[in-house]
Formats: sequence, structure tokens, C-alpha cells
Amino acid sequence: MAEYIAPLQRLIEEFRRLPGVGAKTAARYAFATLNLSDEEAARFADAINGVKRDVFKCPVCFGLSASAEGCEICKNPSRDPSVICVVESPKDVMVMERVRGYRGLYHVLGGSLSPLDNITPDDLTVKELVSRIETGEVGEIIIATNPTPSGDTTAAYLARILEPYGVTVSRLAYGIPVGGDIEYADEVTLYRAMEGRRSYN
Repeated sequence: MAEYIAPLQRLIEEFRRLPGVGAKTAARYAFATLNLSDEEAARFADAINGVKRDVFKCPVCFGLSASAEGCEICKNPSRDPSVICVVESPKDVMVMERVRGYRGLYHVLGGSLSPLDNITPDDLTVKELVSRIETGEVGEIIIATNPTPSGDTTAAYLARILEPYGVTVSRLAYGIPVGGDIEYADEVTLYRAMEGRRSYN
């Protein structure tokens, strides 16, 4: 016999699919959802559907956008197109934007190189990054992959393949703890890491 009645069990199982959500937390979320009014439940469901319906991937930087035509950062004429900060995920763009001093653009790789997981350069947006550099507008690439083995491997790979293009390639300094993720870093740590970035050239 199941621990919970079928509709509740199904909801618990869906919550368990979320990263970092275990069985107890999923059950707590499910019971909290059960206690929502009809109006609150409809609003909650609409917010989930809205994220899937109204969030697009920017065709330029591959970050998140509210429009299929491109994100606000890429379309902002006050941003410096000669500097591109390369990150692993769209979440990292939002975190980096807390560093108020950065006025360049971004490029989202969609992950990091991981031979053990069969993630190769073809699985990332590396070719698209090279295409942006080939326009001749880009003077500096700031690699802001996570300070993890796969992030470091990705950074070293990008530095190597970008060398022939004559752009300055730098890496965020280790103000971010080794093994940590950019999304959990505070503003001061990110600012110091950005200011202390080092060049690969």
C-alpha cells in the first residue's frame, strides 16, 4: 500500500524531481500545495506554465529572455560589445549582473566540458562564441566558468582555441571558493574576482 493517496503521491514525486528536494521536503511542499485556495493553486500552476511558455533562449548569448528576439542585455546599447563574459548557465548571468561595475555582454555555454559525462565542445555553444569573436568587435573574453575541475577544463580549452583570434582571454580570480558555484557567491566576492581576473595571454 502506498504511503499517501495517489494524487498526493504523484505531486510528491513531481516535487522530488527538483534539484535538492528529498522525500521529506517534497511531502512538505505537496501538503503546502494541498492547503492552497483554488485561486492560489491556479496562480501557482499558471506561473509554472508561464515560465515554460514565456521564457525564451536569447539567440545571441543563449541566456534567458522574455522575447524570442533577444534578451535585454544584448539589446541594451549602453553595454560594451567588445567584452564578453562567458558563463556556464543562464543563472550565472543573473548572478554576475549583481556586479554593478560590469557593463559588457555575456555568452552562456550551456554547461562545462566533462569527458566522464560525455559532454564535449559540440554539446556547448563554443562554435557560436567563436562566431561572435569573428565579427571583429570583441576585444576581451572573460571566462567565468565555475572553479571546479570541469569549469577549469572548460576555461583552459577556451583559452587555447581562442588564442589565434588575438583577443585578450582572462579568467575570474579565485575570490570564489574552489568547488563552489558562482550562483552562491556574494556581491563582494564576485566583484573582487572580476577585478582580480588574470590573463591567459
